Amino acid sequence: MGSDSNLTERAREIKKGPAGGSSKFPTDPVELAVELLRINSINPDLVPGAPGEVEISGYCRAWLECQGFEVSTVGSASRPTVVGLRRGSGGGRSIMLNGHYDTVGVESYLGDPFSAERRDGKLFGRGAFDMKAGMAAIMAAASRVTGLRGDVILTLVADEEFGSLGTEDALAEFSADAAIVTEPTELNVVVAHRGFAWFEIELQGKAAHGSMPEQGVDAIAHATEVMLALRDYGLRLRTERTHELLPPSSVRVSMISGGSDAATVAESCRLTIERRSVPGESPDSVEAELREVLDEVAVRVQDFNYRLTRLVARGPLEANPDSEILRTVLGAFEAAAGRPATTRGEPFWTDAGLILEAGIPCLLIGVDGGGAHADVEWATTESIQTLTSVLEGTIRQFCA
Repeated sequence: MGSDSNLTERAREIKKGPAGGSSKFPTDPVELAVELLRINSINPDLVPGAPGEVEISGYCRAWLECQGFEVSTVGSASRPTVVGLRRGSGGGRSIMLNGHYDTVGVESYLGDPFSAERRDGKLFGRGAFDMKAGMAAIMAAASRVTGLRGDVILTLVADEEFGSLGTEDALAEFSADAAIVTEPTELNVVVAHRGFAWFEIELQGKAAHGSMPEQGVDAIAHATEVMLALRDYGLRLRTERTHELLPPSSVRVSMISGGSDAATVAESCRLTIERRSVPGESPDSVEAELREVLDEVAVRVQDFNYRLTRLVARGPLEANPDSEILRTVLGAFEAAAGRPATTRGEPFWTDAGLILEAGIPCLLIGVDGGGAHADVEWATTESIQTLTSVLEGTIRQFCA
């Protein structure tokens, strides 16, 4: 822990300070975000050969150590997640602050994605919005607060943009009484988001010459029956599975492949299914319903044979409206911003769903800006400062 071997030259220089003096790591959240943006941390599962999170994890470890945190690394050496712990004196509630430092690629990015340019009250660069500015706010806010009774746990995670391995690794070893994820929310408090599941349906037919299709079983024709059944299922979801803050549940075919050549009845066909879910649904219930849809097709379609495989499934998020963490964040936001916070839901999934599944009450609040995964990305510097103040106030009250 704390070895300089994975630090950038910039991190070593800052850590050492002038003539071996005290650390010069920035503690202002905007300046810290600048340092993080200058480190390429593109997820290698998205862009083969990309550097990943090793270098930025070394910077974060050194930064946390210089601020007096107990620092550990979880996960693999090639995909490290950094955990910073500031222990309380005892008897207080603990809080987990979660952010990811991996980013998507930069192939289509306009300009230098790692310049961390500041212009017109905005900070530009890949990851500025999603979500190195939010991570800088976590680190800066937690470093400002001492003398608490409860623990403050920072989970700075790898791989959120692909498989969420980092948050899973952190949750395997750490827990808390509540958590905040600083994914970008335009300074809104996000209290709900949808879950998702991906499935593969393999349909088994029987090959035959195209001139004599009656001697075979056409797997592609069976795929048509599946798609019609899923269409009807999706219409039911649209009216039966709704949420006041979210789009309704949905199902769609995202990929399909089958057949061997133009003259042969298709022996097999494969469909990939995406199912989005709302609070009240679980990965298991979603899979059970999909099996019911396919079983109904099997009853009415002769020689229909299928195999359903769950590829990945994540549950939705819904914060308890009476939870202490929500009340605390709303109060801290009004104190910092001078106005009440707006609460909302998001149609997409985040690692907050994993944290809630681990039994930790959780919500999201993050910076303002735009351009996530786009050709220009930015966060407003004012929102970075505001978010830091909100998090600082939350930590002080919740962990006192």
